[in-house]
Amino acid sequence: MSISASLLGIILLILVPCFAGVSYYLGKRKTTTPIVVALMGGFLALIPLLGIIFIMVLIFKQDLPQQES
Repeated sequence: MSISASLLGIILLILVPCFAGVSYYLGKRKTTTPIVVALMGGFLALIPLLGIIFIMVLIFKQDLPQQES
C-alpha cells in the first residue's frame, strides 16, 4: 500500500496548524514563551508521533502560578 504525496501533503497541512494551535494554547498556560512552544509543536507535527508526545508532556506540565493584578 502506498500513500500518495498529495494525501501526505493534505494531512500535514491539517496537522501542522492544529498541533501549533494546541501547543500555543498550552504554552500560554504552562510556559513563559508560548510562541516558541507553538513553533516547536508545529515543527514536531511533521512527525505526528513526536508531536503527540510533545503535547502530552505539555498537558502534564504544571501550570504557571496566577499573577494577581
